[in-house]
Amino acid sequence: MENMLILRRISGREETLFSFERAGLRAVALLEPHFGEPEFAVFKKAGKQSNFDASSGHPAIFVLQLRPGIEDLALPEVPDREVALGSIHGARIALGGGEIASGDLRINQGRITFVGNAKGLSIETQAAKDRSIDLGGFLVLPGLVNAHDHLEFALFPRLGKGGYRNFMEWAQDIYFPENAPVREHRAIPKNTRLWWGGIRNLLSGVTTVCHHNPYVPEVFDERFVVRVLHDFGWAHSVTMDCDIGRKKQETLPDQPFIIHLAEGVDEQSAAEILQLVREGALDDRTVIVHGLGLDDRGRALLRSCGAALVWCPTSNVFLFGRTLTRDELQEFPRLALGSDSPITCQGDLLDEIRFAREIVGMNEQQLYSSVTASAADVLRLRDGQGTLRVGGLADFVGVRDTGFSAAKTLATLSWREVELVVIGGLVHLASSEMHRRLPETLTAELQLLEIEGEPRWIRAPVSRLYSDASRHLPGEVKLGGRTVRYAFPA
Repeated sequence: MENMLILRRISGREETLFSFERAGLRAVALLEPHFGEPEFAVFKKAGKQSNFDASSGHPAIFVLQLRPGIEDLALPEVPDREVALGSIHGARIALGGGEIASGDLRINQGRITFVGNAKGLSIETQAAKDRSIDLGGFLVLPGLVNAHDHLEFALFPRLGKGGYRNFMEWAQDIYFPENAPVREHRAIPKNTRLWWGGIRNLLSGVTTVCHHNPYVPEVFDERFVVRVLHDFGWAHSVTMDCDIGRKKQETLPDQPFIIHLAEGVDEQSAAEILQLVREGALDDRTVIVHGLGLDDRGRALLRSCGAALVWCPTSNVFLFGRTLTRDELQEFPRLALGSDSPITCQGDLLDEIRFAREIVGMNEQQLYSSVTASAADVLRLRDGQGTLRVGGLADFVGVRDTGFSAAKTLATLSWREVELVVIGGLVHLASSEMHRRLPETLTAELQLLEIEGEPRWIRAPVSRLYSDASRHLPGEVKLGGRTVRYAFPA
C-alpha cells in the first residue's frame, strides 16, 4: 500500500525524511510546489503582491509519496540490451499542464522510480550516477501520444487539390499508382517507409503512436524508433469495410475500436454514424477519427455512448476547407489529437497543436491533455503513457525552459525545440547540445540526421534508411515536407 502525505512547510527536511526511513517508509516522490501564476493573481487581487514576492522561490508545501519497506529502495540493476539513462537532475518536470516539480527523475528497467527533489534521500547507485545527465535550464515533458497516423506515408508530399465533399472523392482524385510521385514513393520498401514515419513522430516529441493500418511485428519491435500501439481493433471506414460489426465484436473488451468516420462535409458523411449503430459498433470503446461531418444528432449519439474523437485539423482544412470549431469540440468530452499523414496534413503533431491554438482558438490546457493524459485514456494505455509518475514508463521529452507552464510551452513548440527524447530510459533523440551533455555510453547507438540543416542524433539505422529512400526519389528526400539527409559525424 502506498501513502501520500502533504506536509506543511517545516524545517529539518532531511531529519523528517530520515525519520520516515527509520520507520520503514521510503520516499519515491518528493515535490515542493511553489506559488505560481494562479496564486499570483490571488495575491495581486488582495493587494498583497509583496507577500507573494517574499514567498517566491520557497516551497509552499512538501508532497511526499511513501512506500513501505526498504528492501526495494531501488529495483535490482539488470544488464540492459543497450545502455539506458539512470537519472536526470536539475530540470523542471511537468506533472501536468500547469503543475511543475523541480529536481530529479530516477529510472530503472525502463520505468520511473523517483520524481522530485532527491536532496536528502538515499544515495543512488554509482551505476545510475554514471548514466545521469544534468538538465538544468530544461523543462521535461511526458512523451507525447499521437492518436492517429499512417506511418508508411511520411515521405509522401501532399496529394490532391482540396475542395472535396468526402474522403472518397479525394481518394479517387489522387490514386494513380503508376504515376509520379506515387510511383517513386511506392518503390521504396514499405518497412523503410514505416521507419521514416516513426522518425517523423520522434522529431516532434512523440513516443507513442497509433498507426491506423496493420501492425507489422517485424518492424515495430523493441528496436523501433517509437512505441507503436498494438492492442486495439480497427476498421478503415464505413465506406471501405463491409464487416465493421464483426471487427468490433472481435476487439477485446479492454481495447479501443478505431475507425475513420464522417470524414467529409456532405450528408453521406453525416449518416455514417447510423451504420455504426445498426452494426452494434458504437459504444464507449469506439474511437472515431475526424468526425468532421457529424451533425447535431451524430454528435449527440457520440456523447451519449461515451465514444471518443481523434481530431486531425490540418488534414480537414486541406481536404474540405474547414475543421471542427472550438465550440463543436467542447461537445466531445473524450478528445485526442492526431497528425494524420503528410499526404493530407501539414508537418507533424506539434504543427497540429499550434494550428489548433492559433487558428481554432483551442485552450492550451485541453490541447496539452489531448496529446498526453486524454490521448492515453482514449487509446486505453495503461503503463503511464502521457504522464511522468513513479512506476510509469520512462518516456519523456526535454525542451528549453522558458519559465512558462507545460501547457503554454507545448502550445508554441516546434520540432526545432525538441532536444531530447527518451523512451523506456533509452535516449532516442538528442540535439547537438544534448549529445555533448550525455555520457558517451548513452549515445553510442545514435546516428546523425539533418533536418532542414538542423542536426539530430537518432536511435535508428539512418544511413540505410536514407540510402533506401534517396535511391528512388528524384531530388531531395523530404520527411513531412522537410528536407532531410544523412550526415556523417564530424
